[in-house]
Amino acid sequence: MQIVRTIVWVLLLVALLIFTVFNWQPVTIKIWENLVLETKIPALVIVSFLLGLVPMWLLHRANKFYLGRRITSLETAARTASTTPVAPTPTPPPDPVVSEEPVGDLKPEGQ
Repeated sequence: MQIVRTIVWVLLLVALLIFTVFNWQPVTIKIWENLVLETKIPALVIVSFLLGLVPMWLLHRANKFYLGRRITSLETAARTASTTPVAPTPTPPPDPVVSEEPVGDLKPEGQ
């Protein structure tokens, strides 16, 4: 997998180099009425790309860090829970058996 990543980076850098060589022309950017920026096209493209990439990369890294800490915390809690002995719960005494038929000479009311 490392070789694939290296090949992709090399191809990306070669494409950027070719783009830079063939587009090395100045361009004027009017930001506000009194603010004009003269730069080369490749610099503009690279800066624009980085302005979009860096915040998303930082968000990804922060999320990865947060999830890594959460996984570690959950693993520690699970390890602690599995090694902590649980006290046995006392079993309640059985309920007395109640028969449904009347005992003895008692008769239900109305008879």
